[in-house]
Amino acid sequence: MPIQEAQFIWRNGKMVPWAEATTHVLTHGLHYGSGVFEGMRAYNTKHKGVVVFRNREHIERLMFSSRVYKINIGYSVDELMQVCRDVVRENGLDSAYIRPIAFLGYGEMGPASQACDTDLVIAAFPWGAYLGEEGLKNGIDVAVSSWRRSAPGTIPAGVKAAGNYLSSRLVSMEAKDRGFAEGIGLSHDGLVSEGAGENLFIAIKGRLITPPAGASILTGITRDTVMTLARKLGYEVVEQAIPREMLYAADEMFLTGTAAEVTPVRSVDRLAVGSGERPITRQIQDAFFGLFTGETEDEWGWLDPVD
Repeated sequence: MPIQEAQFIWRNGKMVPWAEATTHVLTHGLHYGSGVFEGMRAYNTKHKGVVVFRNREHIERLMFSSRVYKINIGYSVDELMQVCRDVVRENGLDSAYIRPIAFLGYGEMGPASQACDTDLVIAAFPWGAYLGEEGLKNGIDVAVSSWRRSAPGTIPAGVKAAGNYLSSRLVSMEAKDRGFAEGIGLSHDGLVSEGAGENLFIAIKGRLITPPAGASILTGITRDTVMTLARKLGYEVVEQAIPREMLYAADEMFLTGTAAEVTPVRSVDRLAVGSGERPITRQIQDAFFGLFTGETEDEWGWLDPVD
């Protein structure tokens, strides 16, 4: 999806004009993938104005990811939460995608280099439905990829690191080249893992099932949101291993993520998902988007007002 430019980007402590937020071609993060990032959204709500959704949880995960890869951030969670609010406000955005990223900068070569300074950037810009407004309403067609996710003990799948998304690129490109909207990756042992950039849920006989953390997934913040909302609605939510054929037996299926939000899946490998009726998915969507209309009470404090 093309980037819609905004006016400012926050970079290393200062708001700078969009075109000036540049970096050197020999930056460590460019050569070795030594960067960690988050994807966040700001929504224009009817009852709280413009809010950053789950600001604290995203920044806390950024801190966790940076600690694993020894990327020194040098700011507190509260300070970076404020920067996320500031960058939305300074760009005059009433809804936005927010991208914080911390990466090792210019200064040293070699995978283990620890003398590089950290570059810290937070950008915000307009971004619509990642998998399309039509997909949000009527569902998308997905395919199981031939590419496997990284096995435990190779790279930490639970860390939101730039290098992890090379796998996502392969999964998604293969699907799109075959005419599908998105790809589904399998874990190293052939069990269902996640979408290219989304977590996955299936509904079978009224139960919601999602792969566990050990299935080489990123334990997404939207995933956690959906699990919380589903349980509030009275649904049983189970984390368990999902063999591929279980996808074909599902009554409903949907993908979740900051970009994808809650997107229904209408077919897997050209096999229709269930009857096409999606009562559970619709309830989950209504509860999720209801957070931003005020129809769902934010009893968890997930909406962080920009002003």
